[in-house]
Amino acid sequence: MPTLDIVDAHHHIWRQADQPWLNGPMVPRIFGPYEAVRRDYPIGEYLDDIKNTGVVASVYVQTNWAASRSVEEVAWVQAVADEHGFPHAIVGFADLAKDGLAATLDAMQRKSPLLRGIRQQVHWHKNPNYRFVARPDVTADKDWRHGLSQLAARGLLFELQVFTSQMAASAELVRALPQTTFVLEHAGMLEDTSAAGRAAWREGMRQLADCSNVFVKLSALGTFVHRSTLGDIQPIVRDTVTLFGAERCLWGSNFPIEKLWTDYATVVRNIRQAVAHLSLREQRQILSETAQRLYGLR
Repeated sequence: MPTLDIVDAHHHIWRQADQPWLNGPMVPRIFGPYEAVRRDYPIGEYLDDIKNTGVVASVYVQTNWAASRSVEEVAWVQAVADEHGFPHAIVGFADLAKDGLAATLDAMQRKSPLLRGIRQQVHWHKNPNYRFVARPDVTADKDWRHGLSQLAARGLLFELQVFTSQMAASAELVRALPQTTFVLEHAGMLEDTSAAGRAAWREGMRQLADCSNVFVKLSALGTFVHRSTLGDIQPIVRDTVTLFGAERCLWGSNFPIEKLWTDYATVVRNIRQAVAHLSLREQRQILSETAQRLYGLR
């Protein structure tokens, strides 16, 4: 069987000095302690990590610079891409409820021809260490939704990051904005692996899968177990692909976060093995073609 090319649809590069959460006191994150990555992760190290793994293109996803510097972040990543040829697309940050959003988006698109989408993390959990927003229903706010509605006309998608408990409301949001393309982050962030937790996650994923404008990213699958094994990711990949179909699934490494417990080659090997039972056409969709379509990769 041929070795299929891969598009990494979710990775980060960063300079520690630009990341508020990487400086000063440890800010809780869903992936646990992260001392090992509280340092620069430059494009050179990323290119070394992907060497000989079959990765032919990549998408950078925002890394929570100070909110006031969102345009600067996009411009910096564009400069990296201009110099090194990686990444091939950029997902930036914008506060969708903030006055002046249109001007921010205009500035981003002027600075970066590679801008393809926006991520504003809206995940909330009963565990305070898993929260990124103060309440679970931020996406119901009128101003926030109005901001979100401005993306489609600009050709920008939205990367949706929510937990199981937020999926029903997220499905309603998605139905209200049928012209907007949504990419569900991290396969819906399954953190409760009990039988009941998995059942609730599958039901939430089914509601989102019923919306044709939702795609799903098979990324960060080691986040809550702090390891990278085929046994951990196979059930998530299987259920997700069954619900969404391969044509709406894509893969991302979430590096360097996954570097806390594994290496890049292992993450790639695991996803290749997790989809190996599918047809070659389906494997190509998950490993590269869906991401190429979504992010306009050439």
